[in-house]
Amino acid sequence: MGYGHQRAAYPLRDLSGGEIITINNYAGIPDWEREYWLKSLRSYERVSRLKKVPGLGGLVFAVMDAFQRIQPLYPYRDLSQPSVQQKYFYRFIKKGIGRDLIKKLNAGALPFVTTFFVAAYIAEYYGYAGEIYCIICDTDASRAWAPLDPDRSRTKFLVPSAKVRERFLMYGVKPENIIVSGFPLPKENIGADAEILTNDLGCRVGVLDPRGAYRQHYQSLLEKVTPGFSRRHNLPLTITYAVGGAGAQKEIGATILRQLAGRIRNQEISLNLVAGSRPEIKDYFLDAIQEVGLQPGQGVEIVFAPDKMDYFRLFNECLHDTDILWTKPSELSFYCALGLPIIISEPVGSQEDFNREWLVSIGAGLDSPDPAYVSEWLPDLLASGRLARLAVDGFLNAEKMGTYNIEKLLSKHN
Repeated sequence: MGYGHQRAAYPLRDLSGGEIITINNYAGIPDWEREYWLKSLRSYERVSRLKKVPGLGGLVFAVMDAFQRIQPLYPYRDLSQPSVQQKYFYRFIKKGIGRDLIKKLNAGALPFVTTFFVAAYIAEYYGYAGEIYCIICDTDASRAWAPLDPDRSRTKFLVPSAKVRERFLMYGVKPENIIVSGFPLPKENIGADAEILTNDLGCRVGVLDPRGAYRQHYQSLLEKVTPGFSRRHNLPLTITYAVGGAGAQKEIGATILRQLAGRIRNQEISLNLVAGSRPEIKDYFLDAIQEVGLQPGQGVEIVFAPDKMDYFRLFNECLHDTDILWTKPSELSFYCALGLPIIISEPVGSQEDFNREWLVSIGAGLDSPDPAYVSEWLPDLLASGRLARLAVDGFLNAEKMGTYNIEKLLSKHN
């Protein structure tokens, strides 16, 4: 599974005693199933990286993306007809994909909670005894996320917003099977009463608005939503740049580093380069750091861990001191709710186009200007207070408590 599915599961790990079952790599998975998932993942990552290759690369990516494309939301219409992508997965489910896993899990019949639509297909197809929940990991979803036969399905969908609820009604999902929960964000960045989140935001606003351009107009609002807004952690400004799970757009991180190296060296800016769990991306960033005459720990850090769960923990820790999150509009789009302004790199795939549109519509993100000139446009954004506005608008307009909402819903099964 990629980052999008596992990152959404990570905040809910306490519900299962700290364990997350990965459908493509669980203990005892049949060899042929592991090989199937591995080939699927490699193919997806290969095609994702091809997008930037002129000509044929873009064409190949466009063909793949067409199979998972999300249709425009308006006008309201019946979109319940099964998709090619669904039929493709069901071919393999009928051959036995996932049957072994459901057999193992059925003994307990606990709620089956998944962040991957194929796992929900599998659980229902093989008659899982407990309730089945599927968490939607983007701000909109293709037809593939809904059941093949929605009229007969008992799967319940935990969706991030009312808009996605309307989408699933178009797909024919029964209203009682759609629950608006919000996306699950890490509790260690929120707090039960959002006290951690508001403290981090209060410290962040001052750094993002060094001239007070935003604060002087919205002081009363800031005093209500984050009483500590006047506090500011010490400079430098901290930017966190995150690549996708396939390693796409790593070059942007190197460009940011080169353009800001002087300010990093002068301790005006700090940079986190997020390599995730991919050692080749870590090595790429390490080479880039050395090329500009710096070392990790000298104002620049690489966020990396071979194990994805360890990586998510390190990433969430670094967000406390992050002032700007720069990333493509993946599932990390939802992290704007933590009061993080999002600088949006080019979307990769239809779902990311919709995530980008959502970020812009709620005022939480802006399209990245040319990274080659970041040393020129970043000071302008800071001086205008626009980045502070993005941070506060994301906090106000995006659902923050999805993890707690889901936990409350599932507690009825205890």
